[in-house]
Amino acid sequence: MPQSCPMKDSLLFAQLSDPHLTTLEQVVWRDLANKRLLGYLSWRRRRRKEHRSEVLDALREDLKQTAPEHIAVTGDLTHIGLPAEFRQARGWLEGLGDAARVTVVPGNHDAYVATAWDESYAHWREYLESDAPVPGHSSAAADDTFPSLRIRGPVALVGLSTARPSPPFMATGEVGGRQLQRLDELLDATGRQGLFRVVLLHHPPVPGEEKWRKRLTDAGRLCKIIAARGAELVLHGHQHRPVQSLIEIPGTHVPVFGIPSASSIGPHPGRVAQYHLYQVTRSNGGWLLDVSVRAYQADTGVFVQTGNTSLEISR
Repeated sequence: MPQSCPMKDSLLFAQLSDPHLTTLEQVVWRDLANKRLLGYLSWRRRRRKEHRSEVLDALREDLKQTAPEHIAVTGDLTHIGLPAEFRQARGWLEGLGDAARVTVVPGNHDAYVATAWDESYAHWREYLESDAPVPGHSSAAADDTFPSLRIRGPVALVGLSTARPSPPFMATGEVGGRQLQRLDELLDATGRQGLFRVVLLHHPPVPGEEKWRKRLTDAGRLCKIIAARGAELVLHGHQHRPVQSLIEIPGTHVPVFGIPSASSIGPHPGRVAQYHLYQVTRSNGGWLLDVSVRAYQADTGVFVQTGNTSLEISR
């Protein structure tokens, strides 16, 4: 997979999350063993009304207008992680852009129950993998694919998988010791290269910011590594609402942004579909980060800019 020159001084990239883009209309009952039955009933009762294909169509049209150079998708493309859903999502990703332009990390709904690699993530393989093979990784399982590393211009996109099968009524995630060790190495190496390091994951990384049954179980360990090695930005989904927080590191902090579902019509205040545009520009003292919020307008059926934040980030 080609990678752009790290000497470039800026990059405009988009983040979208939790599109839940699949339909379960053709599901048969034999596919609904264990936890998947509960997820299917939730979809029949509520989720199919909330997550709308017309919103995703409007999103794609807006992305054509804003023209980000890269797109990061932070998980939950499916509802209950069926093999047929992974195939549906593959088609949607191809419509979004080729694998060199789109980076994906999975979410808890994509790991609803344990599913063989060939029937699940293998369909998204090119969108998950690093630019170059990672020593010791086989890409034959999610645990061997992550953390991923993609360098686009001055930006290092470091993808983590927090997707783990969980018991009924639970939606927890975990990074795990193997990924954390490799993350420590990647943040150190890309920091030495002077890159703007963006950590992508599905679950919110700051301890205490999510309900116990939906939390990232090793968030504390993750934050310690980020505090020790540094990062410039952390992006996540999962909560279906806009969230801005911080990870404290010596002398400064790392901004953390979570965004709503990309397909939701907004059954609750603040939960209407959004995506973010991040303009990263190298400056003399570090980095300039401009964050634009684009939200779906139900009355017009289009996305418009509804907010903007500018940050100076030290190198």
